[in-house]
Amino acid sequence: MKSLYNFGMVWAVVLWLLSLSNAAAQQAPSPTVARITAQTNTFLHKYVNKSGKVDYAGIQVNPQLLDELLTSIADFDAGKTEVADQYAFYLNAYNILVIGEIVRNYPLRSVQEMPGFFNKTLLSIAGERLTLDQIELDKLRKIYDDPRLHFALVCGTSSCPRLSRTAYIGKQLFVQLNNQARFAMLDPSYVKVDEQNKLVRLPEIFKWYETDFSASGKTGVSYVNQFRKDSTVPTWFSVVYYPYNWSLNDQKFTEEVTAERAGR
Repeated sequence: MKSLYNFGMVWAVVLWLLSLSNAAAQQAPSPTVARITAQTNTFLHKYVNKSGKVDYAGIQVNPQLLDELLTSIADFDAGKTEVADQYAFYLNAYNILVIGEIVRNYPLRSVQEMPGFFNKTLLSIAGERLTLDQIELDKLRKIYDDPRLHFALVCGTSSCPRLSRTAYIGKQLFVQLNNQARFAMLDPSYVKVDEQNKLVRLPEIFKWYETDFSASGKTGVSYVNQFRKDSTVPTWFSVVYYPYNWSLNDQKFTEEVTAERAGR
């Protein structure tokens, strides 16, 4: 009888400790917008250079900042957040989740080396498990109807626009998205104007998401020119969509290519 009594007491203590643990977990506050913004800024400034290339190798060696940020993204309560802050959160979260999944599978030369990277791999975000495609479509494109987001989302490839080193912030989002779109539209490696042949080469993103740009009232060259002002592309130029470059936006890879070219 005594042994049964002692056994029961042990289980009672275990259950009590578990209840305390569950209560503490339930009471743990959701990360604030300010906290996630600060974490994102610290991470981006440390591991993304001015060209928007990512130090994946460096993150893999020291993943603490990434792990802490991924935890905050997973635990964030988006439902209690202002609309503009939600928009900024999902933009930032998408970019960080992309980096996190690449680091998890690094080294690699392209996101295409990860089957299901966009449409099958489930990632933790704001209390849900979603794919990158679901985040882009259900949390961003369907809600905000804003083609500028295509210049803010960076999927880890060389053909994506430059990854910003600054977190998107709700109250600054309109200006930030305009600046991001302007930078992309003025980048000669992104919008390639061929004066001699009277044509402009645009990234395939303009073809893939033509309906998004159409909804804004302007497509192709007309959309590009909104952000070029003094260097507009003649609207009679022919438009060609250049092939997408799926190679990784990796600092190490870029340095290797540069060194190779210098040695020739």
